[in-house]
Amino acid sequence: MIKYFEPNKIFSVTSKAPKYVLILFIIVLSIGLTESLIFSPEDYKQSHSVRIMYVHVPAAWITLGIFSSITVLSIIGYIFKIKNFFLISKSLAPSGFIFNIIALVTGAIWGKPTWGTWWVWDARITSMLILTLFYAMYLLAWRIYNDERVYKITSIIAIIGIINVPIIKYSVDWWNTLHQPASINILSKTTIHSSMLFPLMIMTAAFALFSLLIFLMKYNTELIKIKNKGLDRL
Repeated sequence: MIKYFEPNKIFSVTSKAPKYVLILFIIVLSIGLTESLIFSPEDYKQSHSVRIMYVHVPAAWITLGIFSSITVLSIIGYIFKIKNFFLISKSLAPSGFIFNIIALVTGAIWGKPTWGTWWVWDARITSMLILTLFYAMYLLAWRIYNDERVYKITSIIAIIGIINVPIIKYSVDWWNTLHQPASINILSKTTIHSSMLFPLMIMTAAFALFSLLIFLMKYNTELIKIKNKGLDRL
């Protein structure tokens, strides 16, 4: 099975993928922006400021999804000694970190007209800020350590950090916060109207494609480094 993780085999596929992902991203983003900015209705309370949702919410979802993926890959990689899983995690982290910052910034912009302030130490916002710190520690660990210790250290950071993910998810239910409860639920009725849900899903798909694009660029760079070092197995 290890032969499928050889850099040459992987690079032959991933090196060709970015241009196709970029084209698809541009198409989906164009549709998403058109739906979000033109065809979706304004909110009866928040007016046009609600359109920030189409950036803020997908960014937050992608952030949580990437960190969860990093944690799973790190645990499996550490248990079964699959170094390629750590390489994938390392390549995923930058886009997760970027979207984490986007979620915080857009949340602050949205909070000003909605709450009358740029920032409050709300449970949801604070836990998202803490996740940013875990992303930063994870990325920093890869820069500091250049030996086998990095696999253990990054795995520990990911495992501790994942505890914060359900806190982010359920903070609006566990505590009395300014942040509104979830409008989209898998196991219960979704309260958001389809005219807003559709563009939200399209924008989420666009952000996911952008994350994939960043990942492929980073991952290919890492594979090139490995090939240059003369290592043929991960």
